[in-house]
Amino acid sequence: MGIEIINTGSELMIGRVLNTHSQWLCAQLDSLGYTVSRQVTVNDDGTSIVNAVKEALSRSEMVLVTGGLGPTTDDLTRPLIARLFGRRLLTDGSTLERIRGFFAKRGTSVPFHCEIQAQYPEGALIIPNDYGTAPGLLIELEQNPFRSKIGKAVLILLPGPPRELRPMFTERVIPLLREKMPPAENYVSLTLKTACTGESTIERQVAPALEELVRQGLEIGYCARVGEVELRLSAHGSQAQQIVDQAETISRAALGEIIFGTGSDKLEQTVVHLLSERHQTLSTAESCTGGFIAHRITNVPGASEIFMGSCVTYSNKAKINLLGVRPETLNQYGAVSEQTACEMAEGLRRRMNTDYAVSATGIAGPGGGTPEKPVGTVYIGLSTAQKTEARKQVYNYDREAFKTAVSQFALDWIRRTILTLPQ
Repeated sequence: MGIEIINTGSELMIGRVLNTHSQWLCAQLDSLGYTVSRQVTVNDDGTSIVNAVKEALSRSEMVLVTGGLGPTTDDLTRPLIARLFGRRLLTDGSTLERIRGFFAKRGTSVPFHCEIQAQYPEGALIIPNDYGTAPGLLIELEQNPFRSKIGKAVLILLPGPPRELRPMFTERVIPLLREKMPPAENYVSLTLKTACTGESTIERQVAPALEELVRQGLEIGYCARVGEVELRLSAHGSQAQQIVDQAETISRAALGEIIFGTGSDKLEQTVVHLLSERHQTLSTAESCTGGFIAHRITNVPGASEIFMGSCVTYSNKAKINLLGVRPETLNQYGAVSEQTACEMAEGLRRRMNTDYAVSATGIAGPGGGTPEKPVGTVYIGLSTAQKTEARKQVYNYDREAFKTAVSQFALDWIRRTILTLPQ
């Protein structure tokens, strides 16, 4: 079945807002066995939106439209769709009460024009929004007017803000998709998450071992991010589960300890889980990462049980006063050095009394490098009660990617240490 996604919003077209819907919706649909054949982004004007919907329906049985359901003058999707299919705009009483209740709970009156969000094209199914004021809409077309072949189509309209769209899609839309247009055949997909190993290395290790399963219908996909590669194993048909299960067994045997999770798992979640299981604690001493390792850890629910705190010691003075780094170490070896990274980690571990402490000190760039220590050089330290050591890495990335790479290495080093895996 063909599915197309239309993202509306002039702010997306001028680059003011990152379009995260494309990646997120495609991933959700793929996991359900649906194939997205096309996705487009258009401005908030009537011609662009109407033309995009007509073109999508001329090719596909299902079309998802995001954005344009709010109360402002540039939210045009609702009336445009009603006009396109010659349907009246009606007002839904229950949605109107939900909108009024939404603002009443916040002690305010309904803002100007906000009640317009209770309107819907005649015959549309209203998809309640428990996370905002604009509901979604589902329109079933028993006869698709824009396609020569006889057949029905489904048009789904969803609000634009991700904080509303994502839970609505998961909780409300997925059951509707399965009911209205279930996938044509059985589909199974599994994603294995790996850390700190290149995409080509992953392929070299697993591809030869999976050749026979590929001949049986296994599909292999690789997705590389900074410090991480996803290995996607999928198959269609009656034997899909068996094929994917065999592929997982083979892949785990080939890749071993570099696999840290599956699906949407994040490395920081794995670390927090491992520490929680063992009732152990962690602290971070950060310079070049500016607290990014701590940020990732504290994004995980339950991190307060294992994370004792962090020191962002950007200056040498802070390293001395807060972590106990010796002035002679800084004078002799410099802030970006193995010795300083070790003293940062060990100093914080002793002060925080944690089982593990990780440190990072480096040159994020674009300036500050030398022939001996070029931009991208970083020393990452790890201290436990047994030993303290540091490792040198070079990540010649922009500052944001640099921080991600350093934090990924640090978290994976902690994971491997907890599990006593090869370093």
